[in-house]
Amino acid sequence: MENTSLEIQNLCYQYRTDSLDQWGLKSLNLTLRNGELIGLLGPSGCGKTTLLRLIAGFEKPTNGRIIINSKEVASRYHLVPPEKRGVGMVFQDYALFPHLNTWKNACFGLRRSQDKSRVEWLLDLLGLFHLRNRYPHELSGGQQQRLALVRALAPGTSILVLDEPFSNLDVDVRLKLRCELSSVLKTCSTTAILVTHDPEEALAICDRVAVMSDGEIHQCSTPSDLVNKPATSFVGRFVLQRNVVPIKIERDNIYTPLGILINPILDKSFVPTELMLDYQSLELKIDLDGEAFVEGVEFQGHNWLLRVSYREFKFRIYCPLEEPLRLGDKCSIRYKNNKKGLLFPGSIPCSLNIHGS
Repeated sequence: MENTSLEIQNLCYQYRTDSLDQWGLKSLNLTLRNGELIGLLGPSGCGKTTLLRLIAGFEKPTNGRIIINSKEVASRYHLVPPEKRGVGMVFQDYALFPHLNTWKNACFGLRRSQDKSRVEWLLDLLGLFHLRNRYPHELSGGQQQRLALVRALAPGTSILVLDEPFSNLDVDVRLKLRCELSSVLKTCSTTAILVTHDPEEALAICDRVAVMSDGEIHQCSTPSDLVNKPATSFVGRFVLQRNVVPIKIERDNIYTPLGILINPILDKSFVPTELMLDYQSLELKIDLDGEAFVEGVEFQGHNWLLRVSYREFKFRIYCPLEEPLRLGDKCSIRYKNNKKGLLFPGSIPCSLNIHGS
């Protein structure tokens, strides 16, 4: 495919645990364009790191193909070794050599006779050239991560894979480095895959984000489309932390556990079975006879974020700081009348009138 660095076609990976065969990846398809930064987002155990290891060549697929720069590097019957793929990897724990200084760590993947000018340029680009004689233990966590990035980019790799590279860093350093990462990759014209379980991180810097669960990709879209047009309820819950409730549509009414929504504007060919609600589309009221109760309270700066239990459902709802609701209080839940914050998975924001609660 033209202008494509990586193609993953019907990729499957099966592993054995406790005498049982488990599918780590299930017929996964993904394409990366040249110079693109794509995020792999999903909960622990969903298959993100397994996919990275297959791309890098550390594992062999059960089925499917991996194609890098129009060359097949992995299939059930064919496996190109990692060192011949042109793929660089940045690990969560940096994996620096403690007995080598910054310069020697950065040059580790190069032949002795190879030109080192790219290493000098990368060290300067990432603000490490003046630290080239220091050892890893003499560097801060952020500097160690920059060095791991330099080492991965030094051989001129066409694809870079990063496995949760910022998870061990302080908040301030993490925010600064993730902004730098996008700029550095663009400067180096490098295609990259960033694995993370942090939606904010993926949405902030990636050109596209692939949301994974149980070895499958639910949606691969731009950050804007993920937020405004989530394809499944899982995407809504995991990426946007939305509340999800089952619904039933009869005539012009949508029946939900929290009340009736009337006059929906829907495509006649689309019959949703779930409705997603953001934190601000619901409101609470103290009610001694209410079926709901507050089971968690988090301070969010300008609001309280309450975790509320109602029948078999759990909701997260914003509440003004001046509201007297506290842990353990009984309450009632109703939709706000502003008609905002309601989404159907796989559709566009809906327009509704509110009736009842």
